[in-house]
Amino acid sequence: MERRMQLAWEARTFAQLDATILYDILRLRVDAFVVEQQCAYPELDGQDTGALHVIGRDAAQEVVAYARILPPDTGGLHHVGRVVVAGRLRGRGLGGQLMGEVHRLLLERFGAASSALAAQAHLLAFYAACGYAPRGQQYLLDGIPHVDMVRIAN
Repeated sequence: MERRMQLAWEARTFAQLDATILYDILRLRVDAFVVEQQCAYPELDGQDTGALHVIGRDAAQEVVAYARILPPDTGGLHHVGRVVVAGRLRGRGLGGQLMGEVHRLLLERFGAASSALAAQAHLLAFYAACGYAPRGQQYLLDGIPHVDMVRIAN
């Protein structure tokens, strides 16, 4: 049985990202969301500058997991997005670790345990296991089925 992989976690504002880490983050996101999913869409959407960037590095210091936390929306919920684990490392529990770190940071940095996200439909069970519940119907976003989800935590 393979030992559970542990990552080193950090959170940075956009101003705290140097060119190398920003490049590593964007490469991971583009590899997953544009190349792997064969989806040409505006990955650079203008929201990174106001986000808190959650970064997971492996023992070699490579960025292998990432998510961003956006400021609260009109409903008062922070939005979690661009949740990604490097393809070669999926299935090892790193997504759950990443979401645990996101939830810890939401509480620590913002005093908010609740959040929202737009889940790719094939990941509904994963996000449900992280405490999210669907809100509304499935819709297409950049040609990929999504469902809005909310996590209301105590």
